[in-house]
Amino acid sequence: MGKGRMDFCVECRRETEYTLQKRAIAKTIKDKEYQFAITTAVCTECGEEMSIPGLIDKNIREIDEQYRAAEGLVAVDDIERLMKIYKLGKAPMSLALGFGEVTISRYLAGQVPSKEYSDIMRAALSSPAYMKNLLTKNREKIADTAYNKAMAAAVSMEKLFSVSEKMLRVIAYVFERLEEVTPLMLQKLLYFIQGIYSALYGCPLFTEDCRAWVHGPVYPEVYDLFRDFKYNPIEDARFGVLEGTVTELTKDEKRVIDLVVDTFGIYGGKVLERITHNEEPWCNARRGYGDGIPSNEVMRKDDIRAYYEAVNKKYGVASEEGIRKYIQDMLSKSS
Repeated sequence: MGKGRMDFCVECRRETEYTLQKRAIAKTIKDKEYQFAITTAVCTECGEEMSIPGLIDKNIREIDEQYRAAEGLVAVDDIERLMKIYKLGKAPMSLALGFGEVTISRYLAGQVPSKEYSDIMRAALSSPAYMKNLLTKNREKIADTAYNKAMAAAVSMEKLFSVSEKMLRVIAYVFERLEEVTPLMLQKLLYFIQGIYSALYGCPLFTEDCRAWVHGPVYPEVYDLFRDFKYNPIEDARFGVLEGTVTELTKDEKRVIDLVVDTFGIYGGKVLERITHNEEPWCNARRGYGDGIPSNEVMRKDDIRAYYEAVNKKYGVASEEGIRKYIQDMLSKSS
């Protein structure tokens, strides 16, 4: 059996194995006592704590993050995300928010923001309308190029919030699970997620209606979000605003998304399109339309659910094995 983590133990006076454990500590900051959980290295032989390279820095980060969370303060990662979303550097972002020119630089270097400034950054991160108001208010302080970029990003962010919260979280989780997703692939995965979730739990996962377009099922609101990527993988800084919110998906919702990503998600968009072209919901909605003729017919949620309930009875879509068998049968039909 191979050795685990090893380092020098001052008590044992030699190199020993150690394990990483959490330890609670009390710390007073600005006359207020806090409880923090920090990582410690414990010698497996003598049980004493060991000094490991990099551990002090890790503890500082842990305390900083937990302190900010306890006080409801914005994290450094959130500030970096804000800059990325609105395409602004440190100085322009400081001025756009109404701060002094070097304020953001100080925060990124580790200075803890006041509650007032933290709330402004949090609001800008969660509300494009709020950011637009700040940009307008501080227009004279910002260079034209920076202002135009940030305002365009704010308008684009507003589009993001035109999609339901549930749909956004599902998309964010798909992005988290898959390295590369094209708009075509995403559309088909969302449709399969809706179908399988409906079959297993008797209700749709998200409220948006699916439309029977030439290239298969499409959610138009989602299409509008990513149309600029065309056939390329989606890289969208706007979704940084949803980081951490996928935990708000239920266990059942994540289970279905995982099932779809681990089966349908191994295929490209064109292959998934072929599968949907052999399914009743798309075929029925397209009835009367010739090949290549555009349509915008709604694929009714009840029809999608009924179809996938029948698929579930035959294949068992609660398992990866069942879904894979279904995929192979659908692909053999179209070959």
